[in-house]
Amino acid sequence: MAEACSLLLLLVFVLSGAPVEGRHGSKLSQNYYKSTCPEVFSIVQAEVEAALNKEPRMGASLLRLHFHDCFVNGCDGSILLDDNATFIGEKTAPPNVNSTRGFNVVDDIKARLEDACPGVVSCADILAIAARDSTVILGGHSWKVKLGRKDATTASNGAATEFIPRPNLNISALVSSFDAQGLSLKDLVALSGAHTIGLAKCETFRAHIHNDSNIDPTFAKSLQRKCPRAGKDNIHQQLDLQTPTSFDNSYFKNLLKKKGLLRSDQELFSGTSADSLVKKYAADSSEFFKHFSKSMIKLGNIKPITGSSGKIRINCRKVN
Repeated sequence: MAEACSLLLLLVFVLSGAPVEGRHGSKLSQNYYKSTCPEVFSIVQAEVEAALNKEPRMGASLLRLHFHDCFVNGCDGSILLDDNATFIGEKTAPPNVNSTRGFNVVDDIKARLEDACPGVVSCADILAIAARDSTVILGGHSWKVKLGRKDATTASNGAATEFIPRPNLNISALVSSFDAQGLSLKDLVALSGAHTIGLAKCETFRAHIHNDSNIDPTFAKSLQRKCPRAGKDNIHQQLDLQTPTSFDNSYFKNLLKKKGLLRSDQELFSGTSADSLVKKYAADSSEFFKHFSKSMIKLGNIKPITGSSGKIRINCRKVN
């Protein structure tokens, strides 16, 4: 479906809300760049469309960049920073190394924005818009992205290692990880639905398919041939076998059949209070889309740097 989908982004905003206060008192707002960079949405949209037209998988990569950015000291674009003399950044932290991608797409978006409105749009805001646009292009619903985040001037490898949830976590650890960011169980389940798109490496699901009982045996056996107990760490597998480049609710239908690729996926349907949410989203895609949109807004509101604090980085990979 994704390959055939129209590249006309449906700019139908389904959710709204009051401005959100940032780390330093200023508000995030959908209209933040209305006078300073009115083309911001159309520029980001065009670049994301071009990237996904070349490679639909890039939608999952851009969505993941925003998620991994926000879980480490807030949505501040720190994940985009390369290592330098003063800090080791987040790109080489275990949850990100040889895994996060899409940095070149962000570079292209930033270059276009610098041409149109120099020094105005933050890298953190680019990630937020690109995540929304990627979702919609691949078939999901839209939401109103609040803007006005500033960029961090440092990054933390240690914080990325500590706070980004790992694919081997059980439900209790997942709930704790999301709770630390102010996100609820409903947010956890809804945001995990982003695994309806994208790929995962053998090393991230090996333990689940070889050691866990909460998995369909036939499904596990088929994966074991591709991902043995040793070796082939970097072999990739689609997170959703049915519609891997379409943003839909197939992920939740897979969980009901015990066909979640990652342990952290299947933990969402393992006899806990999360089960009812998985069943709801599997039965009604509109409920999933609605809750996913709401949860993405909450994710984007995690501890943004606003006001006079932070910077607008000219190059998203380095501090000005």
